[in-house]
Amino acid sequence: MKFVLASNNAKKISEMRRILEKIAPDVELLSLADVGYISDIEENGKTFVENALIKARVPASLGYIGIADDSGLAVDALGGAPGVYSARYAGEGHDDKANKAKLLRELEGVADEDRTAHFVCVIACVFPESYGISPIVCEGRCDGIITREERGDGGFGYDPLFYVPSEGATFAEIPPERKNEISHRGRALRAFAEAIAPLFNDLEEKKST
Repeated sequence: MKFVLASNNAKKISEMRRILEKIAPDVELLSLADVGYISDIEENGKTFVENALIKARVPASLGYIGIADDSGLAVDALGGAPGVYSARYAGEGHDDKANKAKLLRELEGVADEDRTAHFVCVIACVFPESYGISPIVCEGRCDGIITREERGDGGFGYDPLFYVPSEGATFAEIPPERKNEISHRGRALRAFAEAIAPLFNDLEEKKST
């Protein structure tokens, strides 16, 4: 069953495909580019749920089953920032390096015990109107601590700064397979896989009609 992920972020698409291959092998994940959609989607929601739904509705409006991920980092000492603005924390350029540098500046002088944070991932799945199926929304969370400098070469985004105490390592230091087991995105996708499984027969029937 084909789903169109409302993203052209190659690293995010690759990570989601790796997770879904194990937990939902019936799901084939395509990108917006795969279906010829190259325009940017304006994420003007105030919450992760709103933004995920905004994005997932784009493939659905084109006749595909749309799936979208809206994720972000919430730092307690910053009142939950960067939150929904995580990807553009340092500006609209979506520059990972600049975002990480700004985060470290904002946390200068903050004690280690006060650098707690968590990653949030919301997965939204929106169906074409003709399917008559309500959207599915699932959420995952992973708790951690923001380090004082980057550690590790893996992952992307804030991963080198996000230390997971139970693993004794940052997301960027954890092997991808293990990261996918414990991460906010992995948890959200497992919840999505459980939610979508009972619908597969109905979806196959709607696809063939």
